[in-house]
Amino acid sequence: MAREAPEPMPGPMNCETGGGIPPPVSGVGAPGPVFGVSTPGPVSGVSGPEPVSGVIAGNVHRFPVRVYFEDTDLSGVVYHANYLRYMERARSDLLRVLRIDQRAAFEAGDGVYAVADLSIRYVAPARLDDDLVVETVCIEIGGATVSMGQRVLRGGDLLIDATGRAAFLAPSGRPRRQPRDWLDRFRGLIGA
Repeated sequence: MAREAPEPMPGPMNCETGGGIPPPVSGVGAPGPVFGVSTPGPVSGVSGPEPVSGVIAGNVHRFPVRVYFEDTDLSGVVYHANYLRYMERARSDLLRVLRIDQRAAFEAGDGVYAVADLSIRYVAPARLDDDLVVETVCIEIGGATVSMGQRVLRGGDLLIDATGRAAFLAPSGRPRRQPRDWLDRFRGLIGA
């Protein structure tokens, strides 16, 4: 027995009345509907939203984060370990914005970054649907290390204050000098 299609939802979520979620738009070569319209994505011929990216203003990298239900604990605040994820995303995005290709270095057997130490101070909690910004600054650059300061903000309110040091490691796990052009990019960020 075939089921009948449900009636359109009344009110603002009914796309036919102009509110709520936009109707699906088929992308060229897409196996099914693609919601929304944007610039071409990584799949040839398929349009979709671009991934979130941070920006560098002066010597500060700013990376936006939204708090989702999966980020919170039973009390509705962000679980403490998830701030580490937010900060890691921001650090990885900073490298991408600086055109430091971690993946290529790993695949070529040159090395990878690993967090060597981290200090974090929890000031105030973030909650479901909060829009946050992770700010990252380079503090010190060594031959095989880079030290960064990071803050998580909601509006102008400081939630998290952290400092950390990442070491560039050879495949053997031993520290290795960072590529010279990477060092120059980090130094340029400090001098900005």
